[in-house]
Amino acid sequence: MTARSPLTRGIPVVLLCFALMVAAIVFAPFIGSTDISFGAVFSRRVPFADNIDAQIFFLARLPRALAAALVGGTLAAAGAVFQGLLRNPLAEPYTLGISAGASLGAMVAITFGAMLPTGGVATAGLAGAGLAVLVVYALANARHRGLSTTVLLLSGVTLNAFFWALILLVQYLSDFAETYRALRWLMGDLDVVGYSSIVTALPLLVIAFVAFAWLARPLNLLSLGAEAAGARGLNVARAQRVAFFSGSLATAGAVSIGGPIGFVGIIVPHLVRLVVGADHRLVLPASACFGAAFLVACDVVARTVAAPLDLPVGIITALAGGPFFLWLLLRRR
Repeated sequence: MTARSPLTRGIPVVLLCFALMVAAIVFAPFIGSTDISFGAVFSRRVPFADNIDAQIFFLARLPRALAAALVGGTLAAAGAVFQGLLRNPLAEPYTLGISAGASLGAMVAITFGAMLPTGGVATAGLAGAGLAVLVVYALANARHRGLSTTVLLLSGVTLNAFFWALILLVQYLSDFAETYRALRWLMGDLDVVGYSSIVTALPLLVIAFVAFAWLARPLNLLSLGAEAAGARGLNVARAQRVAFFSGSLATAGAVSIGGPIGFVGIIVPHLVRLVVGADHRLVLPASACFGAAFLVACDVVARTVAAPLDLPVGIITALAGGPFFLWLLLRRR
């Protein structure tokens, strides 16, 4: 009897992660400081304008659960892509300055945008992230036919520090109310109302995930090194560009919805690799599904642990992710 391949053995894990994601999205909107009834939510006897349970479900909690799933799955998958591209286990979606660029755009919109709606802040975040992507790519590609991963990493770290200096400057120029709103956003906040921010970012996320599906085999080859990957027939420069731009698009879309939520993009891919191995054909879908379920669960905790206070979800991911990452480092050591 022949042994099953690692890919075959990992498929049930991917399906389990998918089931966890679906269950989290379905059940999370029913959990909160205010109890709602399943029957009342979907009842047709009461008009929607008078149905408080339905309004809480469809206008407040369901958009938040969907936003958490999108952001968590996107950050986790983008983290796996950047770790494969840079061949660095500490790489994450925020390593290359994309998050700082998005944060700067959102800060400018909040401070000088005369109380822009949520969708306006999300658009400004996308614009700031796009600026960061172009600058980092120009620096990494300036003297190379392909991307230099070393220059890419150094450029991202430097740009990250520069953008955060500008963020502090904008904060200094803002008043108390604007500063509070901006700080809340910078903590990583999924307090979305309606679906406008999701709709704004969705085209970018769709494009990014299509690219992620193509990148599974190239990332497996890039893990061997650029020369070894090229010897096996991979167009290394094209694969690096696709990985960089798709990961950056995904990060920009995720940050525009929920702000810079930390630790998801670095913890989830490592946790998934402990179970399914290093094959990106398994790591990418499992990371996306488990990252979505993880962030939805963290958001439920953020909404309920200190009710009626609504904590920023970034605090919960940091409290959960920090000790886990230290454990992972000690384990690897």
